[in-house]
Parts: sequence; C-alpha cells; structure tokens
Amino acid sequence: MASDSTPLRTVRRAFEILHLLRDRGELGVTAVATELSIPKSTVHDYLRTLRTMGYVVNDAGTYRLGFRLLELGGQAKYRNRLFQVARPELERLAADTGEIVSLNVEERGEFVVLHAEFGERSLRLGVYPGLRTPIHTHAAGKVMLAGFDSDRVDRIVDRRGLPPRTDHTTTDRDELDAELDSIADRGYGVDWNEQVVGMGVAAAPIVVDERVIGSIGVVCPTDKLYDTTYRAELVAAVQQSANVVSVNYQYSP
Repeated sequence: MASDSTPLRTVRRAFEILHLLRDRGELGVTAVATELSIPKSTVHDYLRTLRTMGYVVNDAGTYRLGFRLLELGGQAKYRNRLFQVARPELERLAADTGEIVSLNVEERGEFVVLHAEFGERSLRLGVYPGLRTPIHTHAAGKVMLAGFDSDRVDRIVDRRGLPPRTDHTTTDRDELDAELDSIADRGYGVDWNEQVVGMGVAAAPIVVDERVIGSIGVVCPTDKLYDTTYRAELVAAVQQSANVVSVNYQYSP
C-alpha cells in the first residue's frame, strides 16, 4: 500500500496529461503518448475518462482542456475571503491608475495571481487568476518574501531555486537577501524587466496581525516606472490600497 506521502501513479498521470494540454493547447492521442512516453492505448483510456468527467473536450480527434476546470478554479477564488474583501479596492485602484492591478498569494513556494483588474491603459500581458510564476522574479512576490521569516524563505529557495525569467532577474541569493531587507525597511517593492522585459511592477504587502497574507501589485510599462514622479505616485497608491485591504480583512464580517 502506498504511503500518504506517495502520490498515486494514476492520479499523477492524469494531471500530467492535463498540464500538457494546458501548455500545448490541443493535442491528439499520439502526440500525448509521445510527449509522456506512455502507450497510446493508456493515453486513450485517460483521455476518455477525463472527457467523461468534463475535464477535457474531444474536438475531431484532438483534445483540449474543458471549462469544468474553470468551474473548480472559480469556486476556489470566490470562496476565498481575501478576494472578497480586496475586490472593491482592486477595482478602484485599476480605475484610478489605468494599469493592471493584481491580488497575489504564495502557495507551495510559488507566486499565484488570485485576481486581476484591468485599467483603461493597461498592458495586455495574459495576466489571469491562477497564473503562477517564481516568487522572486518581480516586486509583487518579493514584498511577500520580505515579510516571511528567514526559515520560510530558505525553504522556498531550497525547493524552487532562483531561476531567471530575463537577464534582469535576481538569481544570486545574497543579492536577493539584500533586496528583501531593503523592501522590508521601505514597506514596498519596485522592479522593472525582471519578469518580462518592458514590464515593471510596484507592489505592497497585505499584512494582518503582523503576518503577510498576500500582496497587491500594479503592472505597467517599464518606461513609466523610470519616471520618478509617476513611480512615487504608483507606490503611494498601491501602499494605500494594501493598507485598506489589510484593515478590511481584519474587521469585515
């Protein structure tokens, strides 16, 4: 019998197929079998089962993810208290700045976008709920790391490493630690070109009872963040929103 810490192979394989379809879009049975090095008959059985459950759709012999997964993700988000509390403030901040505003959390050492609002002038970067990125690769993740205790940061870095996303990504641990100390002192973070060249982020942590539970990030073109006046305005705005959400989270019913 498998121990509680050993994933069932059949369950793991089903999710590997789902993740492959997520990354590749649409694939046929042969392509899935080739990618995962498993027999076509086995792939067919998995896909048929997943189609029956509504998690994949068969379009004339090719398979893609079904919207049943959207239902699961949507329920997870809408049942989340942080999302419910923060949403009005995110909408206001996006309207005021005209930029992309994201509500973010850390899960299993990764940065996860819980919700995103888009302003009139926002970049179109494919930011969506559930998007995962390495947590060290932009300010919205670093402001969370800066509020975590050192043991938690060590565990995240040991597990996830410091992979680069661009040539500007911080990949040296000593350099990262220095950045986190600076962010902790300032109470906010700013970066440019670390996650995507041409993209910058200004972010502040959401702190409840001296514990960081998430962050708010404002995403805009890098050249706008180079403007010191605009950068100061954006930082002040995101800090104010993070403070509002922090207070509302503590005292809302």
